[in-house]
Amino acid sequence: MGIGSETMKRTAANYLSTSDHASVVAIALFVTLLCACIVIGHLLEENRWMNESITALIIGVVTGILILVTSRGKSSHLLVFSEDLFFIYLLPPIIFNAGFQVKKKQFFRNFMTIMLFGALGTLISFIVISLGAIAFFERMNVGLAIGDYLAIGAIFAATDSVCTLQVLSQDETPLLYSLVFGEGVVNDATSVVLFNAVQNFDLSDLSAGVAIKLLGNFIYLFISSTVLGVVAGLLSAYIIKKLYFGRHSTDREVAIMMLMAYLSYMLAELFYLSGILTVFFCGIVMSHYTWHNVTQNSRVTTKHTFATLSFVAEIFIFLYVGMDALDMEKWRVVSDSPKTSLSVSATLLGLVLAGRAAFVFPLSFLSNLTKKSEKIDFKQQVTIWWAGLMRGAVSMALAYNQFTRDGHTQLHGNALLITSTITVVLFSTVVFGLITKPLVRLLMPGTPMSFTVPLLGESQDSVSELFDDNGALETRGEGRNLVRPSSLRMLLTTPTRTVHYYWRKFDDSFMRPVFGGRGFVPYVPGSPTEQSMHNNWWHGEAEM
Repeated sequence: MGIGSETMKRTAANYLSTSDHASVVAIALFVTLLCACIVIGHLLEENRWMNESITALIIGVVTGILILVTSRGKSSHLLVFSEDLFFIYLLPPIIFNAGFQVKKKQFFRNFMTIMLFGALGTLISFIVISLGAIAFFERMNVGLAIGDYLAIGAIFAATDSVCTLQVLSQDETPLLYSLVFGEGVVNDATSVVLFNAVQNFDLSDLSAGVAIKLLGNFIYLFISSTVLGVVAGLLSAYIIKKLYFGRHSTDREVAIMMLMAYLSYMLAELFYLSGILTVFFCGIVMSHYTWHNVTQNSRVTTKHTFATLSFVAEIFIFLYVGMDALDMEKWRVVSDSPKTSLSVSATLLGLVLAGRAAFVFPLSFLSNLTKKSEKIDFKQQVTIWWAGLMRGAVSMALAYNQFTRDGHTQLHGNALLITSTITVVLFSTVVFGLITKPLVRLLMPGTPMSFTVPLLGESQDSVSELFDDNGALETRGEGRNLVRPSSLRMLLTTPTRTVHYYWRKFDDSFMRPVFGGRGFVPYVPGSPTEQSMHNNWWHGEAEM
């Protein structure tokens, strides 16, 4: 018995040692591939066709082929695709950095259009894709339940904002960048909320009552997630402003910002809300209040840290998806019906095209009716439609969540949907992604002067910039007297700028004195750095 026990212990130790070594080898190779993606992406930076997302995807596919050959068809990836890894570790830094880096003035100036596209547009796309899937797949005898069809609508309504933003330039097309950027984040959140709502309801007997409950649940999740993100951001600003870690250690300031941001996401997941929406608005609030409360060193550190984490996570995702696209287990299940597999993929791609067109053009028309300037012309509408056709990691993660268990499935219908999702993601990312840059240059060779406001930055509108004598936008210049029109007239003539004007008054009078922000930073006597920053901020406020 003693000898047998010792043998078992040695065997277990050898197995663990081998397992650990295999993990180290896999991680080392993956990190090497990440470095290769960054280097090659940098070399191709000026290329009009390629971008880092497509580069990482292609490198992932090539690596997957090499692993397949060396493993004799057993596996194509170093790591198994996991929706938990994606949603818990990779997505939060990307979405948070998107909110943290956004130029709030430009984002909220187009807020109604962004919400139209991101929320209502995603709902329209969800309905079109779901109904289309029911109509076409029933004829193909794919063998899915009603909940699966609705899940397909949510899966393929999710645009790939990561890849889209890499093929659009905020300097060349800032209005388009702002709209596609904002829509992409709200769209991802809306798709995940819809997906969770579909999973949480009994859809065996679909009726008007169930549809109303779905809509109510969606609105509740949307508002609750936004509020949680705002509260988390304000709490971080208040803690840092009151305790002022920076007088002792900038590391603590950076750590508390990063941990509070991640905590907001995890709390949203804990309460079954939308972590994407929560962490996005947490990023916006932190950039408006918290970031101004920390020292100069912490500002530089946090800005570059968040951007770096987001960048690495984006490359990781596309590399990951590229390798997992060749997972033989799922392809073997559908290998007996290649025509059906091709038909399903083509149908899904067609539904993606139709679903996006169903809301971009009608909602652009509605948006233009409410605007006096910066209207979205037809060429810009075509670009917005095309730029949002790419499907990526969110669609992959949701498809794995719905149609697999721990990344595996032997059911024919489920395997068919997984492989079709992979096909659509690869095709749309590579083909649509390659064509987007040339299409933008073809449709809009020159950028109008009215669209030259950059998306990223810290400047804010001063009161004199918001309105002229007639309630219209005031241009920069001297010699014009400001006459404030009545509140009702302001609201009717320039609703967006009116809301912005009153928000600024409320923010300056109540919010920033409590939570900090530009012009309301903590001041510690005797600190040379803070003295310099204090003076610079107040000079900046005086110039505004």
